[in-house]
This record gives sequence, C-alpha cells and structure tokens, in this order.
Amino acid sequence: MVDLLEVPAIVADFRRVSKSYPIYRKPVDRLRELLTLNRLSFHQDFWALRDVTFDVRRGETFCIIGENGSGKSTLLQILAGILAPSSGTVEVKGRVAALLELGSGFNPEFTGRDNVYLNAAILGLSRKEIDSRYHAIEQFAEIGDFINQPVKTYSSGMAVRLAFSVAIHVDPEILLVDEALAVGDIYFRQRCMRKVHELRTRGVTILFVSHSMGDVKAIGDRTLWLDKGIVRGLGPTDQVVSHYLAAMAMKDTSYLELKEPAERDGFALSAQPPETVMHVPNVDHRHGDGRAEVIGIAIYNQTGEPLPFLRPDSRIVVRISVKANERIASPNVGFMLRNHLGVDFSGTNALREGVELPPMIPGDICTVDFHVSIPTLYPAHFSFSPAIADGNLHHYKMCDWIDNAITLQMGQADEPVYGYLHLPCKVEVNARLQATIGTGAEHLG
Repeated sequence: MVDLLEVPAIVADFRRVSKSYPIYRKPVDRLRELLTLNRLSFHQDFWALRDVTFDVRRGETFCIIGENGSGKSTLLQILAGILAPSSGTVEVKGRVAALLELGSGFNPEFTGRDNVYLNAAILGLSRKEIDSRYHAIEQFAEIGDFINQPVKTYSSGMAVRLAFSVAIHVDPEILLVDEALAVGDIYFRQRCMRKVHELRTRGVTILFVSHSMGDVKAIGDRTLWLDKGIVRGLGPTDQVVSHYLAAMAMKDTSYLELKEPAERDGFALSAQPPETVMHVPNVDHRHGDGRAEVIGIAIYNQTGEPLPFLRPDSRIVVRISVKANERIASPNVGFMLRNHLGVDFSGTNALREGVELPPMIPGDICTVDFHVSIPTLYPAHFSFSPAIADGNLHHYKMCDWIDNAITLQMGQADEPVYGYLHLPCKVEVNARLQATIGTGAEHLG
C-alpha cells in the first residue's frame, strides 16, 4: 500500500499548454482586423509554446533550459500569472514570488522603499509584516541611499538586487527566477546562489531559468529542455543537460563547417601500439557521428602508474586511445576537464598544442598522451571528457565525445586555496618604499 504522505504534492501543473502571439506585417493591419471585428485575419500566429506538459513537485528545484527564443521566459510568465495561455490548463498552488524581467513589478517613478512595500503588499503581506522585514530586505540589497531614490535612477544591477531581495524575503512557497541574475556582479550572484541553496533546504519550490549549465547542474533536481517552444527533454538534470550540450555542440560544428576538410595524403597508423588503453571507466553520455570512437582513457603519473587521485602542483599524463571506423582525414584528439559543478574548467587537444595527427583509415588505433601540469586546485572532484573530431580548430565534425569518462578527487593542499586555484606567485617587498616610510616617520617624530 502506498503511503500518500510520502508522495510529493504537485504545486504547478501544466497540461498541453500553448501560447501564440499575433504578428502583424504592418501596424495598420491591426486596425484593419479590429474594424472587421476580427472576422478577417491580417496576422500570422507565432507559437512561443506548443503543447507543453509537465508538473513541479513541492520542494524541488525545477530548471528550464534552452536557447534564446525557446519559450523559457514565456513559460515563467504564464506560471506567474502575467500571461494567459492560448490553450491548455495551468494550475499553481502557493504564494509565488517572481524575479523575471529587469524591474518587472517596479514603478520607475516610486522610490525603492515604496516599491518594496508595494510589491510585498501585492504578494499578500500586511503592513506590519513588511515593516518587520524591511531592514533585512534593505540590508541584502546593499544599494545604500539609493533605496530612497526613484527606481528610474537605478542601474540594471541595482534593480535586480532590490527585486531579488524582495522576492526572497516574502516567504514564497514558489520562487521563479529568470535569467535576470545574469546582469548582476559576481559578488551578488554568489550571494544569490547561496540564498537559493538556503531556500532549497527550507523546502521552497524553485523554478530556475539559466544559460549557466554549471548552476543548473548544481541545484536542479529535474530539468525541462525547450526548443522553439517544444519540449525536447524532461527528466533528471544530468541526463537532460548532457543531451542539451550534445545538441549544442553538434549545432555549432554544423554552423562552423563551410565545407568538408580537404582530404590529405599521408601516413596512417595500422598497428595497435602496446600502450593502447582499452577501457572507459564511465559514460554519462556520448555523442558524435561515430566515424571514430574513443576506446579508452586513463590517468597516470610521470612514471606510468595509474593515479587514484590528483595531487596539487603535480604533473600527470592523460592517455586517450581512439579507433577509426571510417577514414578520418584530419583527426584531432582532446579532452575537457570539468569541476564538481559540471563547469568546463579547462580543456585542450592535439592541434591546440601544435601536434598534427596523421590521417586514419578504418581499423586504425591511435593513442595520444597529454602531459599536463596540474596547479594547486581546491579539493573537489574533477572529471575528464575525452573526444575525437575530424577537422581543424575552427571547422570540424565531432566523431565521438564521452561526458565524464573518468573522475578523480583533488587531494588537499598543504596551504589553503582561496577561490578555484592558486596561481604561482612570487612576493617581493618594496624596500625603497619601506625606507621612505621610515624616513617620513622619523621626520614626523
């Protein structure tokens, strides 16, 4: 028997939702349509959303990804009640706080303080409740005396600071966050992301739209991928993001490639070298046209011993073996290093390092060793994603790419790491400046 108390409640339910906008070729066409009482149509329908169905469970962080113009913002505006769907049904349960377009919900003629009270009142807070939270809102926004100035004098970053601060202090049951945070400075974005994590732990339902796949992978429980208003993917975040990144990579290579790389005559490896790696520890997702494939990856130290973990300030060997299934005129082997948030931390390939690999014919196996100097990185997990492409650095076709094929933990450094990594640094004290300061002090005495 299923315990109904263990089943998460549905707080947002989209059922076959579509949204269209009328597009008029000329402004006068709108008037002509009105004069006929809409019996004649002088417009074309642009469908921002088509037959979108999903639900959001209480307490989960639901992310929405997609290219610009895919319908992400329209979807959030429907959830917030700003727009009505053209067809389908939408049901939302709970107090919704939305951080959508810049300054949305703000009256530009009112001061920041006035807008705080206005927005909080619209969301159902009493004057007494707003009074008790006003100091916290002002403190988090950190816009100083501008809180008493009209919002029309604010920069875009200041408007976002105040809007986000209001949204998180009205005890929302559902928080909608659009790409507006992208205009904020790094310091404030970090504070916002920490606050989002805090709200997650408190059980607030969050719908988050972002182009930052690192942020999406860090906080998303499930993710919806929209493409031109149509659902292309819905499910666990890692899986959907991997498919999305693969599609974007394929689209990029198609755009860059103006013509097939010229066939080159040259030497092709025909024998399997003894150092060939024949094992891929993990495959989160792989994509490519399959004309060549990655058959193995391993990480060694300088003496050829497999590494159980990464050491700060050390040298490693990333060995990648690939096999050709068809003729590859201009093979290029490389890898991407990702951190624990899924952010592409660093990457390289043979051509980037000035090494041109010979053409490969079907059955050829090639092994490439990358000797990499690892700096002192913060202790976290780092994954290596190997790949083989056909072409040059600007025009190529992806043959095979494996997401997160091998993951290693970075060991603890002897000294603390501030930020993501410690840059090699030499410190010198300006002795002449010290002498000048000392002379001045003596003179003052």
